Amino acid sequence: MARPKIVLNTSRDIPFNKLVLSQANVRKVKAGVSIEELAEDIARRTLLHSLAVRPVLDAEGAETGVFEVPVGGRRFRALELLVKQKRMSRTQPVPCVVRTAGLAEEDSLAENVQRAPLHPLDQFRAFQTLREAGLGEEEIAARFFVAPGVVKQRLKLAAIAPALLDAYAEDRMTLEQLMAFTVSGDHARQEQVWEALSRAYSREPYQIRRLLTEGAVRASDKRALFVGVEAYEAAGGAVMRDLFQHDDGGWLQDPALLDRLVAEKLEAEAATVRAEGWTWVEVALAFPYGHSRGLRRLAGEPVPLSEAEQAAYDALHAEYERLEASEPAEAEELDRVAHRLAEIDVELRALEERPLVYETAEVARAGVFVSVDVEGRLQVDRGYVRPEDEAPVEPVLPAGGEETSAGPANGGSGAVAAQPAAIAGGASVSAPVPVAGTAMSDDDEGLRPLPERLLIELSVHRTLALRDALAQDPDTAFLAALHALCLRTFAQRPGTSCLELELKSASFGVQPPDLAASAAARAIDARQRAWSTQLPSEPAALWETLVGFDGDSRAALFAHCVSFGVNAVHEPWNRAPQRVAHADLLAGAVGLDMAAAGWTATVDSYLGRVPKARILEAVREARGPEAAQLIDHLRKPDMAKEAERLLAGSGWLPEPLRRPLEPAAGADAGADGDAEGGDASLPAFLTGAGDDADRTEAAAA
Repeated sequence: MARPKIVLNTSRDIPFNKLVLSQANVRKVKAGVSIEELAEDIARRTLLHSLAVRPVLDAEGAETGVFEVPVGGRRFRALELLVKQKRMSRTQPVPCVVRTAGLAEEDSLAENVQRAPLHPLDQFRAFQTLREAGLGEEEIAARFFVAPGVVKQRLKLAAIAPALLDAYAEDRMTLEQLMAFTVSGDHARQEQVWEALSRAYSREPYQIRRLLTEGAVRASDKRALFVGVEAYEAAGGAVMRDLFQHDDGGWLQDPALLDRLVAEKLEAEAATVRAEGWTWVEVALAFPYGHSRGLRRLAGEPVPLSEAEQAAYDALHAEYERLEASEPAEAEELDRVAHRLAEIDVELRALEERPLVYETAEVARAGVFVSVDVEGRLQVDRGYVRPEDEAPVEPVLPAGGEETSAGPANGGSGAVAAQPAAIAGGASVSAPVPVAGTAMSDDDEGLRPLPERLLIELSVHRTLALRDALAQDPDTAFLAALHALCLRTFAQRPGTSCLELELKSASFGVQPPDLAASAAARAIDARQRAWSTQLPSEPAALWETLVGFDGDSRAALFAHCVSFGVNAVHEPWNRAPQRVAHADLLAGAVGLDMAAAGWTATVDSYLGRVPKARILEAVREARGPEAAQLIDHLRKPDMAKEAERLLAGSGWLPEPLRRPLEPAAGADAGADGDAEGGDASLPAFLTGAGDDADRTEAAAA
């Protein structure tokens, strides 16, 4: 039996004023493009789809000449808006398809249900076609009522490698994964990464971004901040950017070019500093922590404020006090006041941080370190004097004018026999044995200088008496110790104090990356600079300054000086369990928390330098066994990077950084095994006691 032929509904042009909106339209919830935007679209390119209408019948079933619109209600309201705006006539003919069979609700439901949404890839490619036809991004955005940024994103997606677009069209790739590939415009690299991930267990978008940006330098890197991304691009450097996520400015693809630009800019800045007359200028991207130890720092005088600057400072200070005393009632006014206070604080700080002026004679023997700080700003540390550049010390002459020495008396006959006197404090004073013929004759006329041996004997008596007196005066003893420590810490003149105290400060021959940028290093350097501005370098003047300090200031300064003597560094060639045990006691006494101090487990600091078993152990302790199972199948480089992400914010610490008897962060009774935080011994990978497989893998990493 032959199937009947389909007969389509008739189409008519019906004046708009003969159309009414039907209540049978099933679309009740407003969604998608607004009526205003649809009206603008119709005004630009006229009506693209006919309305489906049904004749309105009277009581006898005859047509009234009016038609209701059950299908195309949004288009009807858009046309109605154009009529109200007098942009279209009320009698404008509207193309309509006239339906009489079935229910109006059925027509409305079918029209909406049977409509297939446009695949996103088709939209991406359509935007690309319009762009190739000569339309700009702004014009495309205006025609489709979207932001220009949306158009840029769609065009970026359409520019991905065709093989990847096909994978997305076939649902073998998610939209989030496709967006991650827009970071790089290299089609070959995109396909290479997708091929590598297709065999992996996990294909998260962040993994795609990380693989595509390997070897590139983040725009937040201090080198990029120092040179500036604009200067880098002007020199021909390419930048990868992510239009779909915050990327801190993108990734610079040419590290060699960036390093050259950094070196050139640093050298140009150094040339300006050399013109100031310094003896030497050392230039580096970053100096190792403690590079200035052993050098004397010059105490320059800040440049005084000019009359105009002083007036500006006074005005800002007065405004700050006035605003701080005000009590705004409205929240908006409160925000304005807070914003202005912050601005004034910045301006005052700029006026207070004055450049320093140094004596010409001191500049002629001192030097400068030029580098880049952790935030990418030029760092110029002026006024460091090396020991070999110090001015020669003039010999001290006694009252008679003859030069004194610690050896035998000038013109004396032979050596002085001496026996050491064991004195607490590590000092050793030689007690000379009298030699015949050294006493002065009663017949000698005039006052001659005292014999050298007599001076030594008298000084021995004075030394013992001074020790006894100092032992009975704790306050002065503390002041004397502080004076000696300050001479060593700030003035680099340890031999100018009669107190033979030696504070050794361990040098770090092996340094972690960016040690100088750590929170502890920055805090120590800030304290050192703050105290340096308050303390004179001359021993006598230093003593008077310390006498004038109150007890709290002396205690704070003493703690600062003593802190330089701490040495808790692991030294494989020098096993010192007592020292390690004392470091643990000291850490407990001060409440040291390395996580709070800013240490975090990263690929560079820990994860990339230990075997896979250690990486999994860290994740298991911090995040639980389920998190460790997510990465246990990965290669070590990928595992380390994923572990860094998982451990971020957890506060997890490896055994050497934990307090004694402190468990790992995140470890609990429900974890897979007990956390071994109570073992204060060093882990096997540091002591060399790990198995051969672990050592081999760690070496390969």
